[in-house]
Amino acid sequence: MAHALSPHLTIMANAAQKAARRLLRDFNEVEQLQVSVKGPSDFVSQADLRSEATLREELGRARPGYAFLMEESGAHGSENWAWRWVVDPLDGTTNFLHGIPQWAISIGLEHRLPDGSSEIAAGLVYAPALNEMFWAEKGGGAFLNEHRLRVSARRELKDALFATGIPFAKTGASDRLAFARALGALMPHIAGIRRFGAAALDLAWVAAGRFDGFWEFGLHPWDITAGILLVREAGGFATDPEGGDPRTTRQIVAANAHLYPILREHVAAARNAGGR
Repeated sequence: MAHALSPHLTIMANAAQKAARRLLRDFNEVEQLQVSVKGPSDFVSQADLRSEATLREELGRARPGYAFLMEESGAHGSENWAWRWVVDPLDGTTNFLHGIPQWAISIGLEHRLPDGSSEIAAGLVYAPALNEMFWAEKGGGAFLNEHRLRVSARRELKDALFATGIPFAKTGASDRLAFARALGALMPHIAGIRRFGAAALDLAWVAAGRFDGFWEFGLHPWDITAGILLVREAGGFATDPEGGDPRTTRQIVAANAHLYPILREHVAAARNAGGR
């Protein structure tokens, strides 16, 4: 891309593009791909594993002292890391295995602060089948390929298009009920709700203004770390329903400044109703 990337984002983009080449070959031969079952409706394929190995090799070679948190192989490196890659080698695996092009590679970079917390320093979400690379660095804005991103400007629920992750077989009962309550509260008032099956891309699309907001429960840091930064750098908000860090609570609400308070209120009420 013509826009000059920082050293960190250059490393991330190069690693994602290398992993994507094999993923695209596998995607074009998906009927022959060998798949093993991790759990109900949760599949891991050879494509996931090959992509993760490539990303770990490329990122590790470029920054050998950085730690990793990866979907398939877990945590690697020092527990006292100063920098850590947070990687989903194939977000939207079920889409991938069904020949649906809505899948992506997600790479986030965390930096540990003096108080022991961490901030998201950079994020990249690459959708190879769509030829779209979303990227952001803290304080530098969010971009799609070479174009600057801004969240949508819609203010009214009646005009809003939200995305979410509909519960499936492995989803816990409390998350299923909370989702049903949120859906029931929102549906009569909005333009529509979409479930595209890749949280990293859902957040990227909020950053791009395609969706006005997104919520989901039961996510992992590798699903959302890069996307959180994309939304924030595009002018939006991304927290958990109580305003906390989604990376630790595994719940997220993201939207533009006008709709975020409303969406967060509905989702928090749906979540908290389970205790009544």
